[in-house]
Amino acid sequence: MATMSSAIPLTGVPFPRSEYERRQLNVLEAVASAGLDALVVTAHGHLRYLSGYDGSGGYFAPFPLIMVPGQPSTFVVRQYDEQAVRSYSCIDEIVTYTHQQDFGKVCADVLRRYGLQSKRIGFELGCWNLTLADVNALQAQLPDLKIADATRLVSSVAAVKGELELECMRDAMRITDLAVRTFQSSLREGVTELEMAATMAEAIMAEASNAGGEVGLSGSTILFGERTKLPHGPPSRHPISNNEPAFLEIGASKHGYTVGMVRCAVLGRHPEAESLHTLAEEVIDALVAAVKPGISAAAVDAAGRDVLKRSGRKGVFRQRTGYQTGISWTERGDLSLEPGAEDILKSGMTLHMPNILCSENGYLFGAGAHVLVTERGAELLSQTPPTLYRA
Repeated sequence: MATMSSAIPLTGVPFPRSEYERRQLNVLEAVASAGLDALVVTAHGHLRYLSGYDGSGGYFAPFPLIMVPGQPSTFVVRQYDEQAVRSYSCIDEIVTYTHQQDFGKVCADVLRRYGLQSKRIGFELGCWNLTLADVNALQAQLPDLKIADATRLVSSVAAVKGELELECMRDAMRITDLAVRTFQSSLREGVTELEMAATMAEAIMAEASNAGGEVGLSGSTILFGERTKLPHGPPSRHPISNNEPAFLEIGASKHGYTVGMVRCAVLGRHPEAESLHTLAEEVIDALVAAVKPGISAAAVDAAGRDVLKRSGRKGVFRQRTGYQTGISWTERGDLSLEPGAEDILKSGMTLHMPNILCSENGYLFGAGAHVLVTERGAELLSQTPPTLYRA
């Protein structure tokens, strides 16, 4: 850990300052290419990517990171959170505000200082953590400000991972694989979803302690039996019975880099779920085979949908086929594998492709792949195969 503050124990940023400088430089090059005079970053995942600070205090009001070519990046944050931002980021220029209604004025003052009051500024209008009210507050202070949508700008740069990022993701995947293996080995009649979650958490905690405590669980969906019909349902006291399906979507995280995986199982036999899983495996094989540098996101998506079309069961699939991963895997505006997506895959991108199918009776079941795009095609990051586990 590259510590930024020696006065407070266990603070600092996870990567060397030079890594964040590299990222900021790449984003500023994208700012210039987009014809923007500056960029205001407010999405928490993007703040963490560029500074080390995860934006956790930004629930109060936006914590904009203002990036201007030729100038040091400036953080505008709540005064209460200033020390945390200084301790967990590599940003030296920090300006504070006290009350929510102060955000617009203080942020406008920083933009004026850089002579940007009538310039074209990019805002992450389609991401979380920035509302219309926030934009209006700033526009009221700077009526000549030209606001442009830069939702995709940071994510397009962050989509291509460096070696330090990939190292984090590989470490996180080892924990994700451990969670999957624990799920499979602990599946027995009568175990509840909550008991399974606790067993997995215990195994992960033990392994994370051995790894220095840097890797942890980011989130999980564990569903048994009829409850597999609930997308993103939280674990409950519901037990699994013989001849029922079990659904798992889980992601471990290191320094904010989350690596997710979908794996399913059947306790005994369940022909409906088993049939879905067989089809999902075929789709995953087609998606993985299609991934390579230079192909469009839409073309990868189409490769999976072609399998579904040929099966005659096209209606079982109701979502996109995958999405960009890294810091904050649920960020709005990230690359998405879906019809019409024009993004071009590049070497160094990482993608989660959860192929979750829906049966006529509403069961959600399937498999997934988490891949790294390389010059040779897709590299599978997981060591647990996408085949159906039968207990």
